[in-house]
Amino acid sequence: MAKEQLAVIEMITNMILGKTNGVSKVDFTPQKIPFPENLSYEQAFLRATPESQGVSSEKLIHLLSNLSASPYTDMHHFLVLRHGNVICDCSFAPYRSGIWHISHSMCKSITGMAIGLLIDEGKLSLDENIYNIFPGKVNPLIKIFRPEITVRHLLTMTSGVTFNESGIVSGNDWLESYLNAPVSGKPGTEFQYNSLNTYVLSAIVSARTEMTLEEYLRPRLFEPLGITRYLWETCPKGITKGGWGLFICPEDMAKLGQLYLNHGMWHEKQIIPANWIRESTTKQVDSIEGTYGYGYQIWMENRLNSFEFNGMLGQNVIVYPDLDMVIVTCAGNNELFQNNVMLDLIRDAFPQEYQASEYALPENPAEYHKLTHLVHSLSHGPSCMPQIRRGGWAKKSGYSRSHAIYPKYVRLLKDLDGKCYNINPASVGLFPLIIQVFHNNLTNGIRQISFQYDKINCPDKFYIHFLEGEEHCTLTVSFDRYIDNLITLHGETYLVAVKCEYTTDADHAPVLVLDMVYLEEAMSRKLYLHFKSNELMAHWSESPGKELILEGLSSITGEMTRLPLYGRFLEGSGMQFLEHLMADTIEPTVRGTLAESDTEDMDI
Repeated sequence: MAKEQLAVIEMITNMILGKTNGVSKVDFTPQKIPFPENLSYEQAFLRATPESQGVSSEKLIHLLSNLSASPYTDMHHFLVLRHGNVICDCSFAPYRSGIWHISHSMCKSITGMAIGLLIDEGKLSLDENIYNIFPGKVNPLIKIFRPEITVRHLLTMTSGVTFNESGIVSGNDWLESYLNAPVSGKPGTEFQYNSLNTYVLSAIVSARTEMTLEEYLRPRLFEPLGITRYLWETCPKGITKGGWGLFICPEDMAKLGQLYLNHGMWHEKQIIPANWIRESTTKQVDSIEGTYGYGYQIWMENRLNSFEFNGMLGQNVIVYPDLDMVIVTCAGNNELFQNNVMLDLIRDAFPQEYQASEYALPENPAEYHKLTHLVHSLSHGPSCMPQIRRGGWAKKSGYSRSHAIYPKYVRLLKDLDGKCYNINPASVGLFPLIIQVFHNNLTNGIRQISFQYDKINCPDKFYIHFLEGEEHCTLTVSFDRYIDNLITLHGETYLVAVKCEYTTDADHAPVLVLDMVYLEEAMSRKLYLHFKSNELMAHWSESPGKELILEGLSSITGEMTRLPLYGRFLEGSGMQFLEHLMADTIEPTVRGTLAESDTEDMDI
């Protein structure tokens, strides 16, 4: 078994055992900064009614309604361009427009653009052997027996290299691990989706230009398109990740789609070579079952000549050339890639036989009003909601803010004010598990939770203080609205919208339910705080949930059965027990015992 697989198994085992320190073999350097709210930005596209661009408002109402109602979708942002005009732009509360969002694998297509530019500059060719690009990184003995892998193989996901995403937890030098990893089958013959193929494309850009991928693209792509508010993470060796790690605003994602729709032209300037766009958006290989093929870091779509920049959990730029249309989605769906409910709903709305009008339709004020009202309701809340707030809305609950604020809440909060609970085991962090792993920002474990409530000066909100490792973090919380919070851990800052609900358990004991929505990510998390006597029970869950994570880990659990120690244990019902342990790790429950409150120690 390869050392990379052993490293993943070791990491999972440590997480199951509640160990939080030193579980990663990858050096951590803080990279995630707060979103640059104050950086000037102008809308790139004019806004227009759907009818003026040949699309009915009714069609968009139907699609938005289906996307928001489906139990299989968790929409964050949805934007539609027709003829270069925005005809629908909706952020689903508490997500809001104008901030960046993680793109996951959507950014692979941007890395592909860089390769097209590099080839156009004469600095690279599709059929170059990648081992010749990195001569010092390959074991000479291994190289003799390796099949040739070309740039084309990386672009089409047909390299056959077995070192993939899961292996990056094994150490700092991902490029060396990739170049010396075994190869499955003959390169160029079988589609095997592997984000490290894209990472190596990014490394090739650096090898040929002595710049990171981001530095190379900044004057060639980002600046010409006015894309200034973005963040692209690097690996421990300083190479842009390429296949993931990009935070970008939805409207800037739309610019990339419109650029490809315009054959690489932007404001009458050729940004990406037209021949590269033509070749990269042409099916090069068959992809996985249920999909439509793969080009150069780009997925094919169901309509004629249509294609898609695709990222897991719902980050997409869909381009329909025959409709002159671009659709952008950001989401936190409980499904991974191209064959999912969200995309099927979009495909159903624009089937192959659908043809939008090339001319303006008669304006339909009644339907357009329904569309704008629906967008407003999804973005800010229906008009019946008590109060619209930045970052979300108040939930209709039957309570009135004019009354003395919720007597049950007040009694509980007054009782909790100043109380501090020691948490055991200290193995759970504020960040969802997937965020921790993707950004290598692993928890040190929450050691204490304490509460503060000031009924006189702040009757409509309270504060929950967390001590995670040696770092203090405070959440400002309300019962009737989402409140934006900035959480900083290990030097990385994340924007989180938090709202609380009050309920009781089967024994009528009070329970506070914290809904924590990570506005820049595809993740959200709930924390259930049960209070009984002098004890606190804290249960955590996250979305996308444990089913999706366990599905993603299925290949790893299979590898674990090959280890002698695990193999004997996992015989019979052992595998079910292992999956149960992993589920408890994803949705853990920890206890807190009442301690003397020390507000100074908690930096209140």
